[in-house]
Amino acid sequence: MCGIAGFMTREGAFLDRGMLHRMIDLINHRGPDAVGFQMDGPVGLGHARLSIIDLAGGAQPMANEDQSLWITFNGEIFNYVELRNELIKKGYRFRTQSDTEVILHLYEEKGDACVQDLNGQWAFAIWDSKRQRLFLSRDRMGIRPLFYAKTAEGFGFASEIKSLLVIPSLPREIDPLALDQIFTFWVTIPPATVFAGVSELPPGHCLTLQEGKMDVTPYWTLEYDGHASIKDEKEACEELLALLLDATRLRLRSDVPVGAYLSGGLDSTVIAALIKKLGVTHLKTFSVAFDDKEFDESSFQEEARQFLGTDHQTVLCRPRDIGRVFPEVIWHTETPVVRTAPAPLFLLSKLVREQGYKVVLTGEGSDEVLGGYDIFKEAKIRRFWANQPQSKFRPLLLRKLYPYMKNLQAQPDAYLRAFFYVRKEDLKSPFFSHLPRWEMTSKLKLFFSREVKAQIEGITPLQHLEKQLPRDYDRWDSFAQSQYLETAYLLPGYILSSQGDRMAMAHSVEGRFPFLDYRVVQFASRLPPQLKMKVLNEKYLLKQAAGSLVPETIRNRPKQPYRAPDCQSFLLRDGSNSMVEYAEELLSPAAIGETGLFDSARVGKLVEKVRAGQAIGVKDNMAFVGILSMQLVADRFIKHFPKEHTL
Repeated sequence: MCGIAGFMTREGAFLDRGMLHRMIDLINHRGPDAVGFQMDGPVGLGHARLSIIDLAGGAQPMANEDQSLWITFNGEIFNYVELRNELIKKGYRFRTQSDTEVILHLYEEKGDACVQDLNGQWAFAIWDSKRQRLFLSRDRMGIRPLFYAKTAEGFGFASEIKSLLVIPSLPREIDPLALDQIFTFWVTIPPATVFAGVSELPPGHCLTLQEGKMDVTPYWTLEYDGHASIKDEKEACEELLALLLDATRLRLRSDVPVGAYLSGGLDSTVIAALIKKLGVTHLKTFSVAFDDKEFDESSFQEEARQFLGTDHQTVLCRPRDIGRVFPEVIWHTETPVVRTAPAPLFLLSKLVREQGYKVVLTGEGSDEVLGGYDIFKEAKIRRFWANQPQSKFRPLLLRKLYPYMKNLQAQPDAYLRAFFYVRKEDLKSPFFSHLPRWEMTSKLKLFFSREVKAQIEGITPLQHLEKQLPRDYDRWDSFAQSQYLETAYLLPGYILSSQGDRMAMAHSVEGRFPFLDYRVVQFASRLPPQLKMKVLNEKYLLKQAAGSLVPETIRNRPKQPYRAPDCQSFLLRDGSNSMVEYAEELLSPAAIGETGLFDSARVGKLVEKVRAGQAIGVKDNMAFVGILSMQLVADRFIKHFPKEHTL
């Protein structure tokens, strides 16, 4: 895992080496072990290295034998050993033991199609000097980030947006349409980012730049076929377990120690169990614990630890810890968030690094791929209710979905029926499963300023998203549609980014995800829905496949989504009802007015509600965190962007 950046000048323009150095310096946290640069004609490549494979020989940027190709690469190719052996048989010679050199020779052999053979997580750029062509690629699931910008000086790319903001002609401005998307979906829809002029290369896509022409093309897409030939439950269990075991085996390849996260849930426990099954006798595991029982899962973590016999370390996260590190968290997310959940994971990766580990395996992706989210069950119940819309009892099943949400449990039955009510037009919507969530988030737009509201008027995020749906989306069953929306957008845009890559790499830690091995994803996409969720039993097939690998209590425990304290994290515990200093400052009428994104009067009322301890609902918590994090983005990246990194 590393940080990459590069720039291709327009014809006749000067390539600024100093700018390239500043781009890499800003993402040194992604690769503190070594730094490298290569200037070749109109192109400059930069690299900040986190040494994991071939510690002595994997320096980058790296060239092939005649130096006609140069690569800067962030990520891991887990099947590099097998690919290397195949290439040797074809006559290719290797100077290193790195997976980076495998990509170079595979590109020589197959050109752009080389990405089809890769099993891993990556973002890389290859400069083909003979063809004067730049080739960029991002992994299928969007595990590793890659951003780009076309400016007056040329074309820049980087692992993080902050590197691109040093380009002189790139405006550091917020895109109101992207902000509108975040306050609907929690994420922007690629290629949009919250910064005007900065684009994200979508997962499963490649980008080429040659003779001034840029092309962005997909090489892999998510497809679902729940009517495929996989019918036998026992056979499916065996195949799933075999795929997960091999995906875990490949992700243990490393020249440095590998640990694992152990949250106390099914997914991370399964991965830790598979690691042990593969013969790892001493496994170091890590987890987050909370002092608030509403969020804490430490009893399950301890049960998993004892069952598996791991060497376990825990970081205790208190609300004041979240408030303390939140500005750093947003510096790394580079986007506003509506939940504080990334902050404890920031603290967790800090613990991992302090314990001397650079690599951890985690259970992310299982809920999306194998049908584990409450939103999937919620959609089932809402469709069940729609068959008898006057029923007083069917909507009450929704109460059983969220036993961990105290505020929801306290609401009267009428509130549940009103909030989750199914309209006739909803049943025809391609976004049926997600409408309640998105409508709830969209209410936060009441806090937008008049100027922002005017700029987004008449533009509907749902209409924009609908244009991006796959051509055969309407032929998929409703469960597959729900899975697609989670896997294609929230997973790469939030789970793997704000909660994943950004929080881990803030402390130079690489996360690896066996459930997101593309073979596992493709296998799961062919499963009929009833093997993913039997009635309301989520991740049914995984539970069956796990068998005796995990404790029975963890295998069958009610799902508790990962959450963290929100508004309370920003209140001082001195009895004054004051907030942490930066929140007081950034949410003041003057600061809100200066940024110009939110209505200062509405924000003021929300702040008073938070101070009084009355902001207990989901809407208030999301609004407060979303506004504060957006103010932090504007403050850190626009108003006070490090002067040493600007020209």
